[in-house]
Amino acid sequence: MNWRSERIWIELRTGSRKTSNFCWAFILFLGSLGFLLVGTSSYLGRNLIFLFPYQQIIFFPQGIVMSFYGIAGLFISSYLWCTISWNIGSGYDRFDRKKGIVCLFRWGFPGKNRRIFLRFLLKEIQSIRIEVKEGLYTRRALFLCMEIRGQVAIPLIRTDANLTPREIEQKAAELAYFLRVPIEMN
Repeated sequence: MNWRSERIWIELRTGSRKTSNFCWAFILFLGSLGFLLVGTSSYLGRNLIFLFPYQQIIFFPQGIVMSFYGIAGLFISSYLWCTISWNIGSGYDRFDRKKGIVCLFRWGFPGKNRRIFLRFLLKEIQSIRIEVKEGLYTRRALFLCMEIRGQVAIPLIRTDANLTPREIEQKAAELAYFLRVPIEMN
């Protein structure tokens, strides 16, 4: 839910509670549990999973490796479930022309810096910048950033937010018009 008026623009950020994260955490949990059960059944000499007879998998070295992969996968899966439950990265962006203030809020990992809250004056914003970064396997990533005087650019939106490059350009144009700042390409 986003809200916009003549003087205030509020955009909510979803964070880590995305369908893809739920799917990957669930698939990783089931797969690593399967690996761990196969490794354990080869150690115990009993069938814990009926699809894989324990006689076909020798504990040393295959059972040990499968147990290791299972334990490592459970750790990664628990990390994903924790980021989902804590909703890391969610928050809001609030642009208030009436007060001349920009507020960016995000939830982080638990601890003393769990709440990430940045506040700037509108007059400190130099521009809205669209960054293009080349990634692995020639994958391109677009970032919508806010350039602040004397500080690093603050990323607002990435392409993995299910936005096309055209939609990011449109969002950048609308935000730059609302804030009355120029747009830069990098």
